[in-house]
Amino acid sequence: MENIKTVWQPVKVSKKDIDKLKEEHPELLVIDETKRNLEELFLLRNPKYKFDKNYHEEFESFYKEYNSESFGEWFHFSWINSVVRFFPEDLHQELRTGRNKYLISKDEQDKFYNSTVAFCGMSVGSHIAIVTAMTGGAKHMKLADPDALSGDNLNRVRLGFQNVGINKTILVARQVYEINPYAEIEIYTDGITEENANQILEDVDIIVEEMDSMYWKLKTRELARARGISVIMGTDNGDGAIVDIERYDINPDLPILNGLAKGLSAERLKNMPAKDLPKVAGKIAGANLVVPKMLYSVSEVGKSLYSWPQLGSAANMCGSLGAMLIRRIVNKDKNIKSKRYSVNPDAIFESDYKRKWFSRKIEFIKFIRKMMKQE
Repeated sequence: MENIKTVWQPVKVSKKDIDKLKEEHPELLVIDETKRNLEELFLLRNPKYKFDKNYHEEFESFYKEYNSESFGEWFHFSWINSVVRFFPEDLHQELRTGRNKYLISKDEQDKFYNSTVAFCGMSVGSHIAIVTAMTGGAKHMKLADPDALSGDNLNRVRLGFQNVGINKTILVARQVYEINPYAEIEIYTDGITEENANQILEDVDIIVEEMDSMYWKLKTRELARARGISVIMGTDNGDGAIVDIERYDINPDLPILNGLAKGLSAERLKNMPAKDLPKVAGKIAGANLVVPKMLYSVSEVGKSLYSWPQLGSAANMCGSLGAMLIRRIVNKDKNIKSKRYSVNPDAIFESDYKRKWFSRKIEFIKFIRKMMKQE
């Protein structure tokens, strides 16, 4: 009997296997929406029928061409007690991405799908991985995180309370496989370590770095730069996000974190006292871009706050931004430049945002003084 807390891969099954599974699990759900999905595929290929519903005869011919007992694949998802019938891989991908062909060209979509991406850190990283899969990308994923989901993670992770206690990589892998059972995923439930770092980074096209460890934030970039692998990172900032892009594939001499970590190295951070890490985090995050409430929160970590606040709205935004950047970078888009970017909804939607510049400056100065007093 599989341990429901550790299983994370669907199992391909035959029709005979389904009958046996139903005997063992009478409550098993068997889901077969082949005809509905074939009709959707037919309409994707015949958009002329968007405003003309007289396609019954043509569709029936199309349906007979594809539908048979051997068409597609059945997959057993034990963690949701379901067996689901899917199209063959190429048709599954066409069905999922067919509406987007003028937003993402076929060549771009193919490169995106066949890319290999390492996701290190599964809070914000979970959103980026899932949106990447949702948009038809990264069949090959490497997921690394040592932590199990906790109740207070649910302020930002798209999961239910029934998943508390399960390792985050397992939970993200499950969600990706439910979108695309043809995915090829490696999980690292110890997170990235000195022992497995080379394996995680081997043959990857891009790294999504979303870890809490300051040491591994820098170490991962040092390893990536030596290999010419781009790194992206999304940092929650209130309801917004700060996005870092480091195109080591274009410039192998690019300074770590675009020079924002000047004077810092992974080795220097290795033995730094834990109480000094919040001010290092403030430096790496870029305090000049952080909204006042976030500045105050960072300064209160270890005092009135146990850890960083993170809103689900910001984590979801990071997911969308990260997936877009992965697609553009694996397609060698040189218009995506190495830089730190601020995506700030307050600046867009608050009518008096510009007039508040002085009060924001005051909060920034207070934060710097507060951090200096901790030294």
